[in-house]
Amino acid sequence: MTAIYLSLGSNVDRHNNITAALDALAELFGELQISSVYESKSVGFDGSNFFNLVVGANTVLSLIELSETLKRIEDNNGRKRNGPKFSPRTLDIDILTYGDFVGIENDIELPRAEITKNAFVLLPLAEIAPDVLHPQLQKTYRDLWLEYDQASQSLWAIDFKWSGKIISVA
Repeated sequence: MTAIYLSLGSNVDRHNNITAALDALAELFGELQISSVYESKSVGFDGSNFFNLVVGANTVLSLIELSETLKRIEDNNGRKRNGPKFSPRTLDIDILTYGDFVGIENDIELPRAEITKNAFVLLPLAEIAPDVLHPQLQKTYRDLWLEYDQASQSLWAIDFKWSGKIISVA
């Protein structure tokens, strides 16, 4: 089994798409570690606010199988791949880490650079994996969050229920 962390985001029909993604991931992996859900402004383009969270799980899938499976989940939730890179998203699921893998495999570069660049990735990751070491930087996600310029990107926790449970409170 390989420990993985995934970043989920949506700014189109946000609640339904995040819920559908969590349903699909729970079916695929079983037990999930789920951060709070955060709302943030779009980064890189003008658009409606995003809902973002991080999910941890364990998988027997190879990195390539995992990537293909996550793309199918995105596609099943209306993801269009022919638009600009920075544009509205029904669902975006990014692999942040795959065990301790550092490198590039099939155009997948890990650990994902967004971990240290975007508050909407780093804060929820630090929330569910505070003592886990970034595989390349060898610092905990808690320490990376404490070092991060937290005033540089605005985000806030929101109330969010999934599968009959409150997973996030504002």
